[in-house]
Amino acid sequence: MDIARPDIKQKKKRQLYAWVGVAVVMLTVAGLAVARLKPAAPPVDRSTIWTDTVKRGPMVRQVRASTGSLVPREDSIELIPVQTDATVIRIRVLPGAQVTPNTIIMDLADPQLQQEVLNAQLALKAAQADYKSLQAQLESTLMDKKTAAAQVNANYTQDQLQAQTDKALYDLGVISGLTYQKSQSTADQLTAQHQLSQQQLGVNQKAIEVELASQKTKIDQARALLDFYEKQAQALEVRSTIAGTLAPLATPVQVGEHVTAGTSVAEVIQRDKLKAALQIAETQARDIQIGQPASIDTHNGVIPGHVTRIDPSVVNGTRTVDVELDGALPPGAVPQLSVDGTIDLERMADVLYVGRPALGNENSVLSLFKLDPDGKGATRVPVKVGRASVNEIQVIEGLKEGDTVILSDMSRWDNVDRIRLE
Repeated sequence: MDIARPDIKQKKKRQLYAWVGVAVVMLTVAGLAVARLKPAAPPVDRSTIWTDTVKRGPMVRQVRASTGSLVPREDSIELIPVQTDATVIRIRVLPGAQVTPNTIIMDLADPQLQQEVLNAQLALKAAQADYKSLQAQLESTLMDKKTAAAQVNANYTQDQLQAQTDKALYDLGVISGLTYQKSQSTADQLTAQHQLSQQQLGVNQKAIEVELASQKTKIDQARALLDFYEKQAQALEVRSTIAGTLAPLATPVQVGEHVTAGTSVAEVIQRDKLKAALQIAETQARDIQIGQPASIDTHNGVIPGHVTRIDPSVVNGTRTVDVELDGALPPGAVPQLSVDGTIDLERMADVLYVGRPALGNENSVLSLFKLDPDGKGATRVPVKVGRASVNEIQVIEGLKEGDTVILSDMSRWDNVDRIRLE
């Protein structure tokens, strides 16, 4: 028969409670240990990132244009305006064609101008005829004056001889003093008439010169007016005065179109006189100075140049910087050709620098992943950077020469401080 043992049953319960307590404690400790463990570093494909090694040495600060194009220099453009109101009757050369001095680009017509030319020709002929008529009339009058003066001169000469003869006879006592005085008085009177006639002749000659000069002025005025109209008539044949390329106008003219005086009907550009117009971000343009060296990439060669102008205005967040080209243009370089441009701002002699990260501005603190010595992982480190260039940035604190950092966009891993490279 079974005998009840309550003490054994109590002992088993105590043992069960003890094991349960131990299990709870162990589970709690294990949970705390697991909670304190750091999450595993996420893997990153090595082929999707790019890195660079920190270096020490000279660094050239540069800015790069967001866009750029070749444009004509101010001294390479010839705008050809019409000089009178006219109608386009023929276009001989189209935009893009090469022209030389005196190449006829188009023909214009102006019937009113043709009438003005004819009227000016007739006015010149009339002025010339009036000049000749006045000249003949004045010469005839002058001839009459010269004839009268010649007669006075003859009488003067004869009476002078008579007076000399009478004086000799008077000295010899042949004639009386009264006769001599009468002869001398007549000679003196003719002397005064002779002097007066010579003066009148001189005055008449000067008067003739003045009248002829006045009439010649009318001829000059008529000829100048004719030259003016003839030049306008010649300008109806629109010609280039320089060699270059005929450029398209913003508003091209058409055959049959009536254009007013002063309207530009053609534009010629010298292809060997181009400059680069670069669009530089406003934040980067503040350090650009006139004269700084630059390089222009035409995609068919790189041309050296220098900054000649910085537009003071800002358009869509950029400023226009003009670069004069110091080298020869490559084949195929034409106005409006898209180019890339880089401007050298400063040459820093001995600095610590690294490739410019995808994200981050100059003079700030960046958060970069620095590779481990074995290259299998990378740890996030704060890096203080200084001045930046197109492809490099100055390192002030946080890295040393020889360190390798990841430059690509790592924003996907902003919540971790370490990654594993695979």
